[in-house]
Amino acid sequence: MANEPNKALFLDRDGVVNVEKDYLYKVEDFEFIEGIFELCRHYADLGYLIFIVTNQSGISRGFYTEKDFDALTSWMVGEFENHGIVISKVYHCPHHPDISGYCSCRKPEPGMILSAKEEFDLDLSRSLIIGDKERDIEAGLNAGITETYLFDEKNETKSSKATRIVSKLNDVWKK
Repeated sequence: MANEPNKALFLDRDGVVNVEKDYLYKVEDFEFIEGIFELCRHYADLGYLIFIVTNQSGISRGFYTEKDFDALTSWMVGEFENHGIVISKVYHCPHHPDISGYCSCRKPEPGMILSAKEEFDLDLSRSLIIGDKERDIEAGLNAGITETYLFDEKNETKSSKATRIVSKLNDVWKK
């Protein structure tokens, strides 16, 4: 019997993993959303691989470099590891259509998700995506993910956001 493809939890970074701050690239400015580690641990325990898919136009805009992004990402992934959580991979799009032109990786395009699908043998029909912007959800839908969750930071307090995500998703997955 062949192995079943993997299921995945896709997370946007800014506004879901961390508090949204314009063009965030410094560790000292990074603030995890309360409850994000519990959310990820819950889905890891259910057998989901965890991915972060993030637009990072600050790179093409010249606000920070790929090296800056890589340093912050390495630190962030290490913090997840310190909490017993494996982030399978962080995919990012450094482009902006007004600067670098069209690309297939900038959400709402599905490029980052489709790359993960190929690289990790994912079954997107058994996967989900959580974002805080419509383009996150559109990227998931464009890739074939039907379980999508949009959380508007304006309607969620920082401390309750991930906790509410966990609670809502627990209700959905218990059905």
